[in-house]
Amino acid sequence: MSLLSVENLRVTFPSDHGPVEVVKGLTFDLGRERLGIVGESGSGKSMTGRAIMGLIPSPGRVTADRLEFDGTDLLHLSNAEMRQMRGARMSMVLQDPKFSLNPVIRVGTQIEEAMAVHGAARQSERRHRMMDALRAVRIDDPERVAHLYPHEVSGGMGQRVMIAMMVVMEPALMIADEPTSALDASVRGQVLDILDDLVQRRGMGLMLISHDLNMVARWCDRILVMYQGKIVEELGSGELYKAQHPYTRGLVASLPTIDEHRPRLPVLDRGAL
Repeated sequence: MSLLSVENLRVTFPSDHGPVEVVKGLTFDLGRERLGIVGESGSGKSMTGRAIMGLIPSPGRVTADRLEFDGTDLLHLSNAEMRQMRGARMSMVLQDPKFSLNPVIRVGTQIEEAMAVHGAARQSERRHRMMDALRAVRIDDPERVAHLYPHEVSGGMGQRVMIAMMVVMEPALMIADEPTSALDASVRGQVLDILDDLVQRRGMGLMLISHDLNMVARWCDRILVMYQGKIVEELGSGELYKAQHPYTRGLVASLPTIDEHRPRLPVLDRGAL
């Protein structure tokens, strides 16, 4: 059964030359699985996630024949109803915690505020759940970290705090937009392990937006490849290197390997797409 159903999703912005579509008729379903969305910068990946979350600012316009989450029609929710949906049932982890966390509020307080906004229990229970959320993202000393300010934690720790804030309400859907791009290789693996554990243990659906083809190929159950606002190919787990579309094949061919012998990497021929 699908947790999220998207049919003919379009995101449009006005310009001096008329309306410009940045997402062009996307159709896909997401169950309680790990769905990867890959593509170059400007392909519409992040706009897709933000459209689902209701985060496209005016004058942007979102339309769809169907945009349904767990039986709820997202297109017809009021702003207040959508705010209640975000965080409680649907969450989004953004790319860089430095720009997502409030720099003058302690980490623990920010996580508790996420629960307070949705009317979650008494203050004592919110604190208990906040500590549990920090432990869930493998922070060994949650008491100490909860009292830190965002500038006092590392990039990897900040990303864990962001994930804790997003999962403290136990949402059914999480959209992770480049959650590891600012992290080094060892910390990146730890963050992915945390997300995988949350998906498996809590039964969430996860949409992972990334430009890292190798990571998505190894880690996701399914992959959608986007180019110029459209889905050009869908592949199963580990099948990225069986791609048939010339854009996907061009991306794969441009990846260097440790035993590389080519004098130069190939250039994507956009005229053939």
